Amino acid sequence: MEDAKSISISKLIIIPAVITLGVTILRLVGELKHWPTPWFSAVAGGGAAVVGISWLPIIFGPYFALKLAGAGDRPSSTGKSIAYAFAALVVYVLAGFLFTKTISHPSALTLVALLLMLAAAFVPCLGWRSLGCALFAYALAARIPVLVVMYFAMYGNGGAGWGTHYDAVPPALAHVPLATKYLYAAILPQMTMWIGWTGVLGAIFGSVVAAVARRGKPTAPAGA
Repeated sequence: MEDAKSISISKLIIIPAVITLGVTILRLVGELKHWPTPWFSAVAGGGAAVVGISWLPIIFGPYFALKLAGAGDRPSSTGKSIAYAFAALVVYVLAGFLFTKTISHPSALTLVALLLMLAAAFVPCLGWRSLGCALFAYALAARIPVLVVMYFAMYGNGGAGWGTHYDAVPPALAHVPLATKYLYAAILPQMTMWIGWTGVLGAIFGSVVAAVARRGKPTAPAGA
């Protein structure tokens, strides 16, 4: 059995965090310069633009998982790690359904839905604690810079905004005070649903890739 080596989470996520920051900056520049779709989009929500950070957990989830596994920091059961990753997806989807049903008339249930999406990020920790912690730390490193960009984008041009998806908001928030707009359009979604999204997506791809990589390793000869 491999000896587990201590891996610093901060060192593990530093390169992915820098790459993610670079993508955020590239997207901001692209939107300010009106670079073409589908690569960039300035509509509220981002318009599923290709250049964006929401897809990066597909890459960095396996990166974290393989790095951890390579150091001997594996889950007690690969099946369990995969099961909890998909259980997190179920929590996230159900919470997302509740969110879509209540967002037109926000209430306490809307906040509950957001908190459940955040909670989904912690479910994978039950199957593979180190991977779950790495993804949560990475999610914070990815989303806090977005909050900074959104703040300047919303308050820019005397409150008129920069004309990017970072300051685009739904019609219901178009005429509320800037502080309220920033709370509801930036802080709440970035620190709940997008943290959850990163944790869930990264855990699914990470745990599955690690399991496949583990299975593909040759078995050591008896007595080796």
